[in-house]
Amino acid sequence: LPYARSSFVGREREMPEIKRLLATTRLLTLTGTGGCGKTRFALQIADDLVGAYLDGVWLVELAGLTDPMLVPQVVARALKVHEQPDSPLTDTLVDALRAKRMLLVLDNCEHLIDACARLVDTILTSCPHLRILATSREALGVAGEVNWRMPSLSLPDVGHLPSIENLMQYEAVRLFVERARSKMGSFELTPENARTVVEVCRRLDGIPLAIELAAARVTVLTVEQIAERLRDSLGLLTAGSRTATPRQQTMRATLEWSYDLLSEQEQKLFNRLSVFADGWMLEAAEAVGAGQEMRKEEVLDLLSRLVDKSLVVAESGADGLVKYRMLESVRQYGRERLEESEEAEVVLGRHAALFLALAEQAAPELNGPLQVQWRKRLDGEQDNLRAAIAWLLRKGELEEAARLGWALWSFWWIRGHFTEGRRWMEETLAKGVAMSMSSWAKASFVAGMMAGGQGDYQSAEPLLEESLSLFRELGDKQGVAHALGSAGLVAVDQKQYERGIILLEEAVDLFLEVGERWGAAAMLNYLAAAWLSQGDHARAKQLVERGLALSREIGDGQGISDALYILAMVAQAECNHEQARGLFVEGLKFSVEVGEETKVAYFLEGLAALAASEGKVVHAARLWGAAEALFETIEPATYPYIPDRSLYQNQVDAASAQLGGEAFETAWAEGKAMPTEWAVEYALATEE
Repeated sequence: LPYARSSFVGREREMPEIKRLLATTRLLTLTGTGGCGKTRFALQIADDLVGAYLDGVWLVELAGLTDPMLVPQVVARALKVHEQPDSPLTDTLVDALRAKRMLLVLDNCEHLIDACARLVDTILTSCPHLRILATSREALGVAGEVNWRMPSLSLPDVGHLPSIENLMQYEAVRLFVERARSKMGSFELTPENARTVVEVCRRLDGIPLAIELAAARVTVLTVEQIAERLRDSLGLLTAGSRTATPRQQTMRATLEWSYDLLSEQEQKLFNRLSVFADGWMLEAAEAVGAGQEMRKEEVLDLLSRLVDKSLVVAESGADGLVKYRMLESVRQYGRERLEESEEAEVVLGRHAALFLALAEQAAPELNGPLQVQWRKRLDGEQDNLRAAIAWLLRKGELEEAARLGWALWSFWWIRGHFTEGRRWMEETLAKGVAMSMSSWAKASFVAGMMAGGQGDYQSAEPLLEESLSLFRELGDKQGVAHALGSAGLVAVDQKQYERGIILLEEAVDLFLEVGERWGAAAMLNYLAAAWLSQGDHARAKQLVERGLALSREIGDGQGISDALYILAMVAQAECNHEQARGLFVEGLKFSVEVGEETKVAYFLEGLAALAASEGKVVHAARLWGAAEALFETIEPATYPYIPDRSLYQNQVDAASAQLGGEAFETAWAEGKAMPTEWAVEYALATEE
């Protein structure tokens, strides 16, 4: 076995499992994408097990071999078995190994897969005490084989980073730091660079070779510059050892090695699948992959082969469905190969059409009983949706870009993606001078709605007025209702209550006329908020109860969450604290269930205010801190009702004075450090 000249990092959990498997199976194959550390792991296992085999542990390196006919010769040479006259070498090899108790390591079998499989099958059949550990990008396919896929190195959650000391427990981070130190002895993981180091490791999917190549750049780039340049990871990851095999010196070379082993059809599908920005389902692969000389019925088999060859990862989700993805460096390589082909624009067009259809399928579901499932579906497809709209705009397909924005506006609103939604639609309007009136009205509405969500009313008002005028001219009552409602929200938020209420009331009537109950419920909630702001608690309560009833009828979780919040604020304004508490608790649970993060933060603040009024100041400070942490991660909407921030500040100041500044800040920091789910559990545990 070769002597290792660098430290072996990680795999503490996997090592005992592999040793256990080797004790119970005669053929174990480590598979995984190029650069995932199969060879290094196999050598470490082999080194650890040298004393466990009477006749030793022997390594056969196959990477440099190109002729499959020579596999028996290379194995025989490594084992010092000599050819005999008038006897096939395989027979001589089997005779020499028949009584041996040894571990044979066959490294890099993928390009000689059939020849390796035949030899391994023969040896295992005739040599009962011999075990084989193989490394390959796909399994050998021999009877009795155990295929063990190499996982990525462990990674922390970038959203909840542990301390510097605990970060070093994660394998990917530890590998980056150790390899960076080997290049620059002064390199340290610090509070200032820790998040960026984690980001680099995550964007490299925990692939050891990629992390080592990135870490080698610390002599000429800061960690921040390395992260920035990972948008072209194949250009950055080129600083491998001069003495390593050529395919291990750069990520591009190791991927080219895998790509060249694919059939022509496999290469075509691999290229086409690279258009997916963040994974895909089988149906999506068939929609984008099939075409020209590739039939839809062939895609599943070809996709399965790409999974087997470790170029595509198959993962089962919580819903039990299988989703596929490429590691980012693999995807970048595939995209390069696609761009070199003549079919790139055709494939990108199929991808955009697929996700436009998905968005339009999702749109009517986002405000009904299946909204949680559909929001999660769109959450998982955001990068693909972004890629689709970017391509539509680049190709000048502005009608389709406007359709996509119209389909997604409710999702953008719910998730607080105002900046993104506004940018896409403003670009559509800037390019779409010749768009149809309907598309212009829709794009203007979405841009205005998003600007209103940002609180940029000066921009929102003319966009919404233009949208309203066009929808009226078209006779599109549903469009008119949406534009009226948004214009009403903008007016109310600027305290133009009389005008806003008139617009919102007209919107309610139109929504009911066209049968869109979720829209009517939303407008009733907004009307209630407007009257609450003016101190008319009775009218506010009457309106919001109508809105709540409509939302419950259609299963609109967002509408229910909005209504419960406004009802709680009415109860609090009337000093009915017990009723307010019950509504805040109910609303918090419901908002968590439907993924309404903005409302979760506001419900936490409401419970904090109640706790402070009862003298539970530490509890209140923690909840306020948790709410602040959540607000920092989202772009909260300004509607339908924002608590009076001057009142909020007065409550916080009074609580701080009561507890003492330092103790209050400590409790606040404790709450801010809580993950959202912990904060919710804490809030509910003390209220129920």
